[in-house]
Amino acid sequence: MATRWGICGAGNISHDFCVALKTLPQQDHQIVAVAARSLESAEKFAKTHGIPDAYGSYHELMKNPNIDVVYVGIVHTHHLPVGRLFLNAGKNVLCEKPFAMNLREVKQLVSAARENNVFLMEAVWSRCFPLYSEVERLLSEGSVGEVKMVMVSFGLPLLERRRATHREEGGGALLDIGIYCLQFTLMVFKGERPESIHATGVLLPSGVDESMVVVLKFSGNRMAVCSCTLACTLQNNATICGSRGTIRVARPMHCPTTLEVNGKKTEFPLPEPALPLNFENSTGLRFEAEEVRRCLLKGLKESIKMSLKDSELLTEIMDEARRQVGVVYEQDSQ
Repeated sequence: MATRWGICGAGNISHDFCVALKTLPQQDHQIVAVAARSLESAEKFAKTHGIPDAYGSYHELMKNPNIDVVYVGIVHTHHLPVGRLFLNAGKNVLCEKPFAMNLREVKQLVSAARENNVFLMEAVWSRCFPLYSEVERLLSEGSVGEVKMVMVSFGLPLLERRRATHREEGGGALLDIGIYCLQFTLMVFKGERPESIHATGVLLPSGVDESMVVVLKFSGNRMAVCSCTLACTLQNNATICGSRGTIRVARPMHCPTTLEVNGKKTEFPLPEPALPLNFENSTGLRFEAEEVRRCLLKGLKESIKMSLKDSELLTEIMDEARRQVGVVYEQDSQ
């Protein structure tokens, strides 16, 4: 039986998610409805993707009894109220990253999921890529010895994009793209809480971070350096340095297809999209959709690939990094 998806939001990432779903067997995944803030947008989106039902409000999507899981692909300042809307209605939810604006909001989403006994996952799609699974296998086998240093960077010239730079829309390098650097580091260190967090950055006139560098120290004198910026293009790769070798995740590290281990490269190709994509390698969104289906079929309420505990720690680190740099959102004072 197919997993029946409801799509919340008719923007660029929702488009790419639907394109990715179409690379999977139709008997496994079906998109049954889409909702947007306007019926016109929803109907246009539905026509593009061949979706049967279109709604001009999220409440209408919530009431659809034929939906197994809702993909929330809206701006992250609205993740908490909209996420709770679906969770409290008994819907399973895959919510785009960042989960919410701060740890307090994330805990509210987690509480709503547990109170209603439904599945919830932060859509950190990177965690579901086959290449990431291979990295975890290599680390567990000690292929490069003891990990001593992790270096990750992600930077893109996004200063002209309002969503990325305005405080009221949750802008800033850390929440937009730096989150990928931190989640990679936490994956390498198996969800261990860092002993110390040191962050420095440069703010835009709007008060959000244009650039940020976060240095994490873990037990055993292990370190990680995570760099992100909205001002320019960085190497956008990840390097794991161990006592007996190196693992390199080639650009783009957040949705990678090339892995290099001690000089030997392995490719992890992606399927071609049937429609143009908005973001690089977006057919890789299929992997998180498959993970959601796997969890639902097993009756799980969260994924081991990106657990709710993982999301809470990731958000806690981002909160502390923002505090040190001076990035404050309206949601932080509520």
